[in-house]
Amino acid sequence: MVSTALASTLARRNIHYGWVVVAATFLTMLVTAGAMGAPGVLIKPLQDEFGWETSQISSALAIRLVLFGLMGPFAAAFMNYFGVRKVIVFALALVGAGFIGSLFMTKLWHLLALWGVVVGFGTGLTAMVLAATVSTRWFVKHRGLVVGMLSASSATGQLVFLPLMAELTERYGWRATVFFVCAMIMVAALLVLLLMRDRPSDVSLPLLGETHVAPAPARGTLSAALATPITVLKEISTTSTFWILFATFFICGLSTNGLIQTHFVTLCGDFGIAPVAAASVLAVMGIFDFFGTIGSGWLSDRFDNRWLLFWYYGLRGLSLLYLPFSDFSFYGLSFFAIFYGLDWIATVPPTVKIAADRFGREKAGLVFGWVFAGHQLGAATAAYGAGLSRTELSTYLPAFFVAGAFCLLASVLAITLKKSGLTNPVPAAAH
Repeated sequence: MVSTALASTLARRNIHYGWVVVAATFLTMLVTAGAMGAPGVLIKPLQDEFGWETSQISSALAIRLVLFGLMGPFAAAFMNYFGVRKVIVFALALVGAGFIGSLFMTKLWHLLALWGVVVGFGTGLTAMVLAATVSTRWFVKHRGLVVGMLSASSATGQLVFLPLMAELTERYGWRATVFFVCAMIMVAALLVLLLMRDRPSDVSLPLLGETHVAPAPARGTLSAALATPITVLKEISTTSTFWILFATFFICGLSTNGLIQTHFVTLCGDFGIAPVAAASVLAVMGIFDFFGTIGSGWLSDRFDNRWLLFWYYGLRGLSLLYLPFSDFSFYGLSFFAIFYGLDWIATVPPTVKIAADRFGREKAGLVFGWVFAGHQLGAATAAYGAGLSRTELSTYLPAFFVAGAFCLLASVLAITLKKSGLTNPVPAAAH
């Protein structure tokens, strides 16, 4: 296979194949995140063509965000049973099918089914749980850095493609953006088929940072794999660590992709800013997020992750409270884009590190899957709530004040976590 030959070639140059897996995962998360971000520039065109209200379109996006999160724990179980490579390819095919189907939609329930259910399931299989799974399976050394890189790819993908998609939509209509998303998905699927491997043992390597090749754990039955997320949830739900991580990540979703990614372009339109210009501000956020999240991964390997979360949530809350007072001027939005962008998803590496440290390496993907479900429930709340605010109150601004206040609450919750080093007595679940 291509991957086996490439692994041998890289090993002779003292390069671990895990970095190739990271690259393939990076591209996958970048593309699926781009697909997640696409509706942010399509709300107005859909309103113009079909006459749907913002709250109606937002309800479809809220369904997608809920499923995106709830699939997380089961995505980890599927990866344990079927393998990462097969799950990713299936997920990309599902997202592609949802977008292709949307080319022919004519009714609101078509939008709910395709962009809500189908795309929600597909993107949920390649959510942050994929980053947690790859980093814990392939790396002991540099694990925090890898989580930061992969988290950055997801957040950056949600934002950096937006100017191009906004330009395509403005020039050729929203269906051109759908074709663009499908082309990106096809490229990612081909590279995953060629390069992705499930575990280091598949190419006769140890984890990076270890010296012995660890055999893959025995695979149980499919029914056991599907039951594992529920079993793990019952076990971890007795711990305060889980509920604090769940609550803070709920607020994380409430203040990021559910609010900014979904509604920022339309919000700027309310203040006379063209979609391409607003999408460009989001792209700037994505660029600064890339460096901020990788930096967060580096910091999470070296400092107390509780205090990292305290600062990340606190600073994000202040930036959201500032935005309504920026006058949406060039300088005001630029300051917001840089300050907020550095913190867009910097919370992921410390959260994954805490989950892995407290609940164990093999279970980290499942635990983080449930924590990430909280993230997406928060995102869905913001996606629908902000849309409802604009429909009923003719303004998005109350949603930004609420999100900012909740971020300040999350910063306080983060430092109530018990000091690192205490292990959770939850036994390892079967895989």
